[in-house]
Parts: sequence; structure tokens; C-alpha cells
Amino acid sequence: MSAAARYGTWAVIAGASEGLGAAFAEAVAKRGYDVVLVARRAEKLEELAVGLRERHGVRVVAVALDLAAPDVGVRLVAELGDREVGLLVYNAAYAPLGAFLEAGAEDALRAVDVNCRAPLLLLHALLPGMVARRRGGVVLMSSLTAFQGTPWTTVYGATKAFNLSLGEGLWLELAKEGVDVVVCAAGATRTPNYLARAAKGGAPGELEPAQVAEEALAGLGATALVIPGRFNRLASWLLRRVLTRRAAVRILEGQTRKLRGAG
Repeated sequence: MSAAARYGTWAVIAGASEGLGAAFAEAVAKRGYDVVLVARRAEKLEELAVGLRERHGVRVVAVALDLAAPDVGVRLVAELGDREVGLLVYNAAYAPLGAFLEAGAEDALRAVDVNCRAPLLLLHALLPGMVARRRGGVVLMSSLTAFQGTPWTTVYGATKAFNLSLGEGLWLELAKEGVDVVVCAAGATRTPNYLARAAKGGAPGELEPAQVAEEALAGLGATALVIPGRFNRLASWLLRRVLTRRAAVRILEGQTRKLRGAG
């Protein structure tokens, strides 16, 4: 059975314009899904949509939405019409980088809106249909920063901890309803935003977006949590199981300080 036949016809990719979101769109189109691309930048979405149609022969709809909008769930449902959504990938993220007080409350609240509020609204919009059909899949993107406080990107890490807890809870809660949920806690991924900030030489364990997307999708129905890349799995195990939390925070501070200095 194909992935699309298992979960449903359409996949919604939130945060799809480039980088990891585009990699998810490519991966689900390759699996036979028709795709709804959601992000702010209409031109980027249309460009990706054309390529997906040409390479995979699937239907693609581009929906330009600001995921921080308070009515994003209602607006997406209106755009979807009667399309049967079998898979939701929430990849969008806003990541303020710098000292907490320097970033300001507005930046922090946008991170909460994009990273926490929007996935809640989209889940409430799309899960009832999946549960009613007793089939569906959800991928929520978290981060290695979710497992401990991470200086210089404190709010982002906190929002990713929210997604980690939310997804792991839903994994068990929705399993009996026929809906598979997986959380992907990614490390350094070579997206355009990351590369623009990364210090010379990059960071250990960097992965290409396509590898992260493939490992996340492979986890659906198999596990609650995916940490892509062997190096990242080892690093996460050491940070969580071997080192004290204080030591883990200090190590992460060193990595994010490099990003802050490169920005």
C-alpha cells in the first residue's frame, strides 16, 4: 500500500516555501500525495508547485498564508474546500536569535504564534476529518534545542519543547483513532536560513533537508520521536542521559553563540 493510499489523498505542508519544507513537499509528492503548500511567499510556492507537478505528476495547490495570523486554521479550511487531507506536516518555524531582552516581546510572541499557536489551530482544523475516517498522519517538527534550555535562542527552544510534548502525547492519544503522529527533533540542517547564519565550517552533524524529511516520514506509524542522523542521535543521548542538565545547557550555549556571532 502506498503512503497516500494509507493516509489519504492530500498532504498539507506548512512552511513549504524552501529548505526543509520544500524537501518534505518533494518527499510526499514522490510518495504519490497531492500537495497543498502553505507559506507566506506566493512566488516561492508557485515555483515549487510547478516543479512538483512536472517531476511527479501530482496535483499541487499553493496557499499563501501568514501562519502567525489568528484565523489561520479557518482560512486554511476555506482554501482546502472538500479536499481529503490525510497528512499534515507542520514544518514552519520562527526562530529569533540573540539575547532574550534584545529580541523584544514582539519577536518572542511571533515565535509562539508560528511555532505553537498555528500548529494547534491546524491540528484542530484537520484532525477531526482524519479521526472520522480513522486514518491520517501528522509530522510535527521539533529540535534538539527542545530537550534543555538553549541560550541565545531561548524562546525558539521553548516552543520546540512544546511541540515535542504535544506530539508525543498525541502519538499515543490518537493511535487508537487510526492517526499516526511523529515528532522530528532535527539538529543542524542545511536550509537557506541556517546557512545564512552558520559560522564558517558549520556545525557537527549537519544534515541535508532531504535526509531529515525522509527520516521523519519513515517514522510515521513506527515511533513517537525521530532524531535524524547518527551523530545527532548520539549527541542527544549524551546530552540527555550522560551529562548534567547544567553541562548540556553550557554545551548548547557554545553552539548557538557561534550562530549569533555569524548573524
